[in-house]
Amino acid sequence: MWSEIKQLAARRPAYYHQAGEQFSPQIFGRQLAAFVDRVRAEKEKKGVLFLCIGSDRSTGDSLGPLVGYKLERLEEDTEKTAASCESCVFSGCEKEGIARELLGTLSSPVHAVNLEETMKRIREEYQDYVVVAIDASIGRHEHVGYITVGLGSLKPGLGVRKNLGAVGDVFITGIVGSGGAWEPLLLQNTRLAVVMELADCICEGICAYYALCA
Repeated sequence: MWSEIKQLAARRPAYYHQAGEQFSPQIFGRQLAAFVDRVRAEKEKKGVLFLCIGSDRSTGDSLGPLVGYKLERLEEDTEKTAASCESCVFSGCEKEGIARELLGTLSSPVHAVNLEETMKRIREEYQDYVVVAIDASIGRHEHVGYITVGLGSLKPGLGVRKNLGAVGDVFITGIVGSGGAWEPLLLQNTRLAVVMELADCICEGICAYYALCA
């Protein structure tokens, strides 16, 4: 199955996953790994940087910072239990020499105002990293509550109607609403339960990705 996913990732730009009980972190993790491995091989990158984009001031745009917060907490918990838990999912990639970094959390969000500055920092400090960009998005009504993972970049800033540059080598998005464009009312009226479920599933999928490195 793993080799099959790698072959499909080479041809297919993105996968859709419905959040909730039917979500499979293992399948998501394998698909993410296939995309990251492809970029690492093609661009000779060594590490992985998760760039979580969004604002904690708006429910609909808070997916990225929530994912960053959850990953940050898992990292902290892992450091506390590393001595007694050799199989912890966050210890795997470093054992294999794959460095990992995280930018964008609830306490230090990456959003439209500071994104350009953050991208400059990435170009200067993380040239050897595959950038996995994580952000909220809109889509078709029937896709609300779905997660996408794919090869390529995404364009943040639409929530505040800013034309920012594309970011990321691999993208993960959570579809929080439907329509043709971001609107302030849509951002504020997005249900927190939808965003939290998406964030939980994305975090579980990333943990499954790390477990593959162990």
